[in-house]
Amino acid sequence: MVKYLDRLSPSGKKILIRCDFNVPIKNGCIEDDTRIREALPTIKELLAGGAAVVLMSHLGRPAGKPVKELSLSIVADRLGELIGADVKFCPETTGDKAVKMVAELKVGQVLVLENLRFDPGEKSNSDELAGKFAEYADVFVQEAFGTVHREHASIVGVPSLLPSYAGRLLQKEINYLSKALNPEYPFVVCLGGAKLETKIPVIENMMDKADIILIGGGMAYTLLKAKGNEIGDSLFDESNLETAENILKKSKKSKTSIELPADHVIADSFETPKKVENTKDEDISPGMMGVDIGEKTRKHYADKILSASTIIFNGPMGIFEKEKFSGGTEAVIKAIIEATARSASSIVGGGDTVSAIKKLGFGKDKLSHVSTGGGASLKFFEGKELPGIKILDA
Repeated sequence: MVKYLDRLSPSGKKILIRCDFNVPIKNGCIEDDTRIREALPTIKELLAGGAAVVLMSHLGRPAGKPVKELSLSIVADRLGELIGADVKFCPETTGDKAVKMVAELKVGQVLVLENLRFDPGEKSNSDELAGKFAEYADVFVQEAFGTVHREHASIVGVPSLLPSYAGRLLQKEINYLSKALNPEYPFVVCLGGAKLETKIPVIENMMDKADIILIGGGMAYTLLKAKGNEIGDSLFDESNLETAENILKKSKKSKTSIELPADHVIADSFETPKKVENTKDEDISPGMMGVDIGEKTRKHYADKILSASTIIFNGPMGIFEKEKFSGGTEAVIKAIIEATARSASSIVGGGDTVSAIKKLGFGKDKLSHVSTGGGASLKFFEGKELPGIKILDA
């Protein structure tokens, strides 16, 4: 069993929290501070309980060396604004300055360490680096769900050396995503996105668990081609055609129905379309490509979603970044929001999916749970053990 904060007495302790502050930054400004806000309940709870808090995170992909634009100093400033207190920042993760600043940290104070991935030992899961981090604190708290599927020093190394707990965000992720593995029925899974390859393990794990798997996005065209349909110039994954054929064969023997688009929005070009129309059936003519699910499919998918008690949504239904091709994704999200209002449990994961919800103007508060981790949520849906959670087992 994973230990949660209810079992921790924080008073007088120095607590090291692994957060996920991997926020989008453009022109030196944070574009979306959601991941910082998600960590606030745990930080505030531990401070109120009498702890001193040291925070660590990665940001971007600096490839094991310092990159000025990827410094966490901007995150420390924003965190200070959000909690209404001074947040100290250390321009290194290890070294004399870091050791001194941690040692001088008093109860009620917060210190943010520099970007973990400036040190190559983070991604290589260096025992030496994990040992240095462990010396900073009495207790470790894991709050970075977005990276718990990685075997990095701050994810599996440190908790092997310190008493370790799951923070409130990680607790929420575990509670909601577990519903996908033990759902209330009817159970509908809606999968989209460009690549079938990334969703194959999810489809295989959900076979015989879900009542229906609704497929959209670019991955649908690989399955449609495997089924024998004409897909025109639509992109598909030739290397996974045989796997797609096997999935369709398995579904015929399974209690799970795999449903593919019955019509499509098609265009003669993605970048500069001169011709955009809705097909009458599931075939696509030469010279045209599928860019979204069609009107008939939207209604059918919405009806299935509205009948569900548990819903998983991972991956957009079309190229939602273009307004002309966003209608399918919008229709599915609207149906999930309505089903949630009727008491269904809705679990949304995946970076593109979350981006679509935001871009199309929907509030995340209208869904049961929007996961903060794309890759981690996929692994969870695949039924895989996540190293950063497994290590927390008491």
